[in-house]
Amino acid sequence: MKAKRISRIRAQVMGALTLAVAACFPVASQAAGDYPNRPVSLVVPFSPGGGTDISARILAERLGQTLGQTIVVDNKAGAGGQIAADLVARADPDGYTLLFANSGMLSINPWIYKLKTDPAVAFAPVSLFSDLPFVLVVPPSLNVKTVQDLVALAKAEPGQHTFASSGTGGAPHLTAEVFQLATGTELLHVPYKGGGPAMGDLMGGRVDMLFASVLETNSFVQAGKLRALAVTGDKRSPAMPDVPTIDEAGIKNAQGGSWTAVLVPTGTPQAIVDKLSKAIRDVANEESIKQKLLAQGAGAHGSTPEELAQLAASERARYGEIIKARGLLAQ
Repeated sequence: MKAKRISRIRAQVMGALTLAVAACFPVASQAAGDYPNRPVSLVVPFSPGGGTDISARILAERLGQTLGQTIVVDNKAGAGGQIAADLVARADPDGYTLLFANSGMLSINPWIYKLKTDPAVAFAPVSLFSDLPFVLVVPPSLNVKTVQDLVALAKAEPGQHTFASSGTGGAPHLTAEVFQLATGTELLHVPYKGGGPAMGDLMGGRVDMLFASVLETNSFVQAGKLRALAVTGDKRSPAMPDVPTIDEAGIKNAQGGSWTAVLVPTGTPQAIVDKLSKAIRDVANEESIKQKLLAQGAGAHGSTPEELAQLAASERARYGEIIKARGLLAQ
């Protein structure tokens, strides 16, 4: 009798605990039904002012309107995006902490850094948002007018000229590594915690060159604060129609660029992932968003979670070969 009484009490306690937990953590379908019912944090891995940050803010404003909640942009710069990645990986998988990643974080960092968490394991893909073609820019104080001038200068003084980047392991950094392979030059890398600080030092003449998104450089080029030598896409940018492609400038096999995407911590209910993915795709398909990004030299491209996963895996393999060739593998 005593054993039965203990068993009955145990069952009552477990039943009460189950109800309490269910009240705090609704099932996926319920969570998606009223999601989001409070502000959502969109963590950006770089400083304000860079191409990734600008794209994130364009998305956050319209996505917040679509979902009926404020999307708060939270910049967490450093370590090529890994400070932000580690923060989001530890967040509750409830859809209220999103990571606005770029291609470097998913495809390059796993080769260059000894990561605490593998992005392919720590995060669930949600959707692509934008393509960011790069442009090679130099300060007006540097005495070069073309890419060929720059190559000649770098070869005449090997190891003496610098290139800035938004951080070690990012797509701008790897684009510069590809450029060196394609041109037979040796440049000195100066990494920054984001595109904004790198741009400031470039305009001040403290570094010699930078591969950055057309989106973040266009206004400075138009104002005469930077000189654009070539874009790294396979066609000219509508925002910079007079700037040749890197191929037109005489440099073969040096194309590059980046893309941005939204991720959530692994374990986020699929219903929430699907709701977010559809909302982001809807935003990316809006003509006003397309025009806003296009005016800055970027393209709007939403995707399904599956399409994003496939792209990240393909890019990871491609960049692995480049990183091996340049001797940049994590030690």
